[in-house]
Amino acid sequence: MTEDEVARWRAEVKSRSVAKIPERPHMARSCGTPWADVYTALDAPAEPPLPGVFPFTRGVQPTMYRSAPWTMRQYAGFGTAAASNERYRYLLSQGTTGLSVAFDLPTQMGYDPDHPLAAGEVGKVGVSIAS
Repeated sequence: MTEDEVARWRAEVKSRSVAKIPERPHMARSCGTPWADVYTALDAPAEPPLPGVFPFTRGVQPTMYRSAPWTMRQYAGFGTAAASNERYRYLLSQGTTGLSVAFDLPTQMGYDPDHPLAAGEVGKVGVSIAS
């Protein structure tokens, strides 16, 4: 695709779409870098990134799932730390290859368990993670 083709796309195709439904005023990644309206081969690096190599655009494992199989995950965590630990150990003994821990609401919101806004919510719907 050439720069002229991209310009023609913006003028003919994108402009009709935006006339019907305007774009949001600010589209950016979480780091603040703005998104382009379109990416083409013109934007690709001369040497494409390789799997397992920063910036990990092709995945974090060099061979992806050909060598590292998918993990079977169980989402768990409720009640006391002791009860949750017992559940994790049971799941692992039954063949689970990964755990996804359910955190309680104060933990998810970034509050310590002794914060006033955490009152009555600690360990209620997940595990409290605090030090």
